[in-house]
Amino acid sequence: MSTFAAQVAFTSRDPQKGRERGCGNVLRLRMSADAALERRLQRVRRIIVVLSGKGGVGKSSVAAQLALTLSYEAASSEPDASRLRVGLLDLDLTGPSIPRMLGLDGQAVHQSSDGWVPVYTDDSQCLGVMSVGFLLRSKNDSVVWRGPKKQGMIRQFLSDVRWGDLDYLIIDTPPGTSDEHISLMEAIHPYAPQAVLVTTPQAVALSDNLRSLDFTRKVGLPVIGLIENMSGYVCPHCAECTNVWGRGGGASLAEQQGLAFLGRVPIDPTLVRLLDDARHEAAEHADDEHALTYATVRRYRASATYPLFQRITDAVRQYTH
Repeated sequence: MSTFAAQVAFTSRDPQKGRERGCGNVLRLRMSADAALERRLQRVRRIIVVLSGKGGVGKSSVAAQLALTLSYEAASSEPDASRLRVGLLDLDLTGPSIPRMLGLDGQAVHQSSDGWVPVYTDDSQCLGVMSVGFLLRSKNDSVVWRGPKKQGMIRQFLSDVRWGDLDYLIIDTPPGTSDEHISLMEAIHPYAPQAVLVTTPQAVALSDNLRSLDFTRKVGLPVIGLIENMSGYVCPHCAECTNVWGRGGGASLAEQQGLAFLGRVPIDPTLVRLLDDARHEAAEHADDEHALTYATVRRYRASATYPLFQRITDAVRQYTH
């Protein structure tokens, strides 16, 4: 019996009746929570969980670029087709980096009569973002939570956020396989989620991804494919790509494990500079609280990385159709 159930039971004069009443209350609370979860997730067509067995491989940047690129694609081949509607959920609770990557630092989450309203990257509202980073008083505040608190936050993000109708919900997870992953899978497993694995060419990252792959198989999570991130360094002067950590490890791992290889993404210092310049551009429009977000998204779409992710998202869409 849970601690909550035990507390309810001990307040009754009849221990047996107390236990029954306590368990009944817990059951009703759980059913109510499951109903709220179903109400949100039944409006999401596809859920993609981004995983990596090791930290520092650029998993969050891959999740952000997947979401951004998908949100600018047409929902169909019709000439007047609307853009895909995408949600990006940052479940790296102790290290939320998505807000900064998308120029959303300092944005606040608003409460409506139908739940939390996600932070949108532009007026089209085609990409909504939710992160614990929006809930902190300062972006430098640490999140020191035990497992039950994390589990509650994950369920709250999934059931209380007003996502609306989504074509894709991209979920960025912490590295490795931890409480967060188990709690997430318990909540979303009935809604047919799929996974994308992120690695680098380094042998240690490839080895750690075998553990993530083993996790997906144990929990019955289908894998769309694998992305090799940081696959070489693109010189900003001559555009030559140097394979700093080797090349081909991701493709070899995918072939060995029977996975689709979705592509290589090199380190592009031009993209880093473009995103840094977005802050200077936004400073010129200090009266617009969304200036940084607009500048960041606009500059990302002008980068050399954007076409790479267009090809990756094409492969993802073919798999998920």
